[in-house]
Amino acid sequence: MKLQAVFWDFDGVVLDSVDVKTRAFARMFRAYGPEVEKAVVDYHLAHGGISRFEKFRHYYSELLNKPVNEAEIKALGDEFSSLVLEEVLAAPFIPGALETLDELLNLRIPAFVVSGTPEEEVRQIVQMRQLSKYFVEVHGSPRKKVDIVEDIIVRRGAVPSRCLFLGDAMTDYEAAGKAGVAFIGIVHDINRSPFPLGTTIISSVNCNYTYDIVSEHKEK
Repeated sequence: MKLQAVFWDFDGVVLDSVDVKTRAFARMFRAYGPEVEKAVVDYHLAHGGISRFEKFRHYYSELLNKPVNEAEIKALGDEFSSLVLEEVLAAPFIPGALETLDELLNLRIPAFVVSGTPEEEVRQIVQMRQLSKYFVEVHGSPRKKVDIVEDIIVRRGAVPSRCLFLGDAMTDYEAAGKAGVAFIGIVHDINRSPFPLGTTIISSVNCNYTYDIVSEHKEK
């Protein structure tokens, strides 16, 4: 049965850029000491796919016990963007991602970016990395991923069970579940998956990591 849509998270699924953002969070909070820096990194890694702005609010309220207003949150976001953009633009592809996107394009299966990165920024990255031809639409925060997926499904008249979400975080898994679409977890270490037992997972270091599975959905 041919897929009607494939939803892609971006960092860690299309580009190998998760570590870039981990280093940026660590750098921004290093001045508060090693314990805070470690807590910031741990929270970031445990909450992949969540908007950086939500993370900043958490860090200030739960780790620093300091008030922070929306203007300060925006300034933190701007600082974060300046730290990561150049490195993300230079980040390598996750092995197999480009081959899979080529396969989807050849099969005329529409692909969509559903990212936790601010929408304007992720659209800029997609354009500058010359990936626009692969994606029908590119979406990011502040909208929740499940809202984005459900909106696309409704607008395109797709059947949820004939759609697929490729993600590396529980936010992706949860969005797929709420929207009723199939999910494949992309993990760096298959022995340390963040997903529930029984979830289909593929190693991000394995060449053509989704190629074969997408190929299985060719229309018979």
